[in-house]
Amino acid sequence: MMLTTQRPGHGALHDLAGRPASQPINSQRRCLKVQGALKVDAAPSKNFKLIGSGPKPFSLKPQQALALAAASFPMLIRFGSGAFGVGYSSAFKDDDGKYGVVKVGGKKVEERSQLDTFNRPNKLIEIYEFEGCPFCRKVREAVTILDLDVAYYPCPAGGPTWRQKVKQKGGKASFPYMVDPNTGVSMYESDDIVKHLFNNYGDGKVPWGLSLGILTALSCTLALLPRLGAGSRYTPSKLPKQPLELWSYESSPFCKIVREKLVSLEIPFVQHTTVRGSPKRQLIFDKYGKFAVPYLEDPNKKVAMFESSDIIQYLQDTYATA
Repeated sequence: MMLTTQRPGHGALHDLAGRPASQPINSQRRCLKVQGALKVDAAPSKNFKLIGSGPKPFSLKPQQALALAAASFPMLIRFGSGAFGVGYSSAFKDDDGKYGVVKVGGKKVEERSQLDTFNRPNKLIEIYEFEGCPFCRKVREAVTILDLDVAYYPCPAGGPTWRQKVKQKGGKASFPYMVDPNTGVSMYESDDIVKHLFNNYGDGKVPWGLSLGILTALSCTLALLPRLGAGSRYTPSKLPKQPLELWSYESSPFCKIVREKLVSLEIPFVQHTTVRGSPKRQLIFDKYGKFAVPYLEDPNKKVAMFESSDIIQYLQDTYATA
């Protein structure tokens, strides 16, 4: 699938990597060739400059208190859906120096899941959506539970780029909209997308929290109310040449407020999902000696950062034009 961008008054079409629009984009800037297929490399970049605060234990800045409290509400009303990978479990083990969610007295809490037994997509699945949409949340929870890496194309109300692209591709500006280049399938409708993801990249069993029909939709709607539409409306911005990369998972309130900022600015990003039980948590631990999310890399500026407040300020300073 060719992804192009055009803002009013900005001239000819070009893709996110700055190529002419006639040339297709591969799944991501960093790929590994494995048995002839393109595999996403979810490891943090080795040569990016770390700016702002490094990874550190849970901390809350006073100016973030209300936003984070509201962003925590979805996890409660959705009973933790989007927090744990399929088959999650944990156990006390001797500390072997690798990642553990808690470490004390030479022991650690090791998290496990069935995620590494599932088929993984060779190319990035593309999802067009926005944070304030309850049906989009259902799909984001499915992505997180399956620990998938996905290219997100934000479609806030008034956004000039990706909403128009969905209308061109699918015939209507309805969300969520998914394109799976691995199967050649494109589709609307959150329930259909969720089933597709679990059938192709899971065990085929949709969790009860995502399969209750109107009750799931209602709880997702209620979960988003405290944020008052954050991540739903467009803020004027300039598009990056390359998508940003975010290590994140759905139920984290710190990650949510960062995604809301990305969506409002209409900035495309690759989400490297790091749900509880994800083997990808080890990749951040390997580089920094700690695990923390959100963690953002901007390949356009060759910089990386932790801490939601630092990320949000960086996005505002770098990409907002209003």
